[in-house]
Amino acid sequence: MTGPGGPEDGGSGDVGIATKTRSKTQRPPLYKVLLLNDDYTPMEFVVHVLERFFGINHAQAVDIMLTVHKKGVAVVGVFSFEIAETKVTQVMDYARRNQHPLQCTMEKE
Repeated sequence: MTGPGGPEDGGSGDVGIATKTRSKTQRPPLYKVLLLNDDYTPMEFVVHVLERFFGINHAQAVDIMLTVHKKGVAVVGVFSFEIAETKVTQVMDYARRNQHPLQCTMEKE
């Protein structure tokens, strides 16, 4: 017995495969979340923010905090627009509630 299109039904035995062109879906743009240095926010508070809102372990949080302190800015993470926006809002709100001028921004990667 042969499959569809075989000699029994007069076909050549060749089976055609239907192909459909799929439009390539683009990945959504990603955004960098940046922490900016200031002369007033305590280093310990910055470490706490990194651990709390970005799930960064203590050693990495200290490294990032020191980068912010020395270079003036550091990338904390890269996320989709909605997540980046939420992280920035959470950090800014938390800093204000604790009376710190810490700045957190986002920019397209």
